[in-house]
Amino acid sequence: MVENSKKSEPVDLKELVLESLDDIKAVDVVCIDVRDKTELTDYMIVVSGTSNRHVKSIANNVVVDAKAAGFMPLGIEGLDEGEWVLLDLTDVVIHMMLPSAREFYDIERLWSMSVQARESGSTHTDAD
Repeated sequence: MVENSKKSEPVDLKELVLESLDDIKAVDVVCIDVRDKTELTDYMIVVSGTSNRHVKSIANNVVVDAKAAGFMPLGIEGLDEGEWVLLDLTDVVIHMMLPSAREFYDIERLWSMSVQARESGSTHTDAD
């Protein structure tokens, strides 16, 4: 039985998740540091899967690896459909999506916007 008392830095969890995503061949992995934008989480990770089955496998792989390291998911949504799976590990939130859903919702652009740009009403991202 894995204890949930393991206290680690969010960066350690982020690295664990990124390694797990790499192991399962997640596509177009983007990690966004949102510590200065929200108190909900520290990192938002967005990835694509090649099919519904791949998206589900990505989510399951991350859950298994996180639990093995002592990190219990706060919640997981969308696993039955596999079009967009949201996994909340508290300090790291992972969005695993089909490319069509990812393009439509454009999560990276939403979370990559600078605080200053959002306050001024601009739609430019930090990368613009």
